[in-house]
Amino acid sequence: MWFFAILVVLVMGGIAAVAAGRGTPMSEPEHDRIPLDLPTDRPLAAEDLRRVRFPLAFRGYRMADVDALLDRLAREQEALAAEATETRGEAGDGARGEAPGEARGEARGEAREP
Repeated sequence: MWFFAILVVLVMGGIAAVAAGRGTPMSEPEHDRIPLDLPTDRPLAAEDLRRVRFPLAFRGYRMADVDALLDRLAREQEALAAEATETRGEAGDGARGEAPGEARGEARGEAREP
């Protein structure tokens, strides 16, 4: 009985050694990704996002592809928000240096006239 147990363990160890490549490093992975065909020279438009189709992986979508697109969208959104803040700051610098709405009395809590 013990003989067969030891034999099974040795055979499984041999299979594991062969499968591991006998100490040689693993080869580089093959990239089987399909490019998403997104423009790189301009920010993404809504139509670009509607056309995106992620390639399927073994258990759904490839997380790396989805993460890359979400990271890009986040960077573009941050850039747009910074640009909008900068534009609002320039528009708010009036002759008196008041914040937007302050000239109309909004900052002091006064009601706006219709």
